[in-house]
Amino acid sequence: MKILIMSDSHGLTSEIIEIKNRHQDEVQLMLHCGDSELPANSKELNGFKGVKGNCDSGSALPNEIIEDLSGITLYMTHGHLFNVKMSLMSLKYRANETNAKIACYGHSHIANAELIDGVLLINPGSIRLPVLRRQKTYAILDLENDTARVTFFEVNGELVKELTKEFSLK
Repeated sequence: MKILIMSDSHGLTSEIIEIKNRHQDEVQLMLHCGDSELPANSKELNGFKGVKGNCDSGSALPNEIIEDLSGITLYMTHGHLFNVKMSLMSLKYRANETNAKIACYGHSHIANAELIDGVLLINPGSIRLPVLRRQKTYAILDLENDTARVTFFEVNGELVKELTKEFSLK
């Protein structure tokens, strides 16, 4: 199963549509981890499951989503409610509470994927305002059996090879 993950688009529209059109035939799920600054029913977010970020005031989106991916639980939130700019521990604990093996989040604008105590934490970065790197990024999670491969791309579709990693979820 392949999942498109983006976050922190902060009002961008054509870029979301471009990324969605590029991958919609290869992915089974599309996630937006918040701070789209778009209405929940916008045409750009059509087809995405999304959460509310700190810049999405008045949004009808939920603060968190829990999704079953054929036996693997995925947890998604924006991250501001878990103070992810300081530490990922609160997010990891919330993932544990929901029995999630994967937690997707945004807020910090820092593209990263890491395994902490059996929980795969994925931040796709920002397609508008990246932090700690120049590339504006999103990610594709490819789940096959107990293996998770996280591939990062720039908005234009170019691979960000140094961020791409593979993890065992056993």
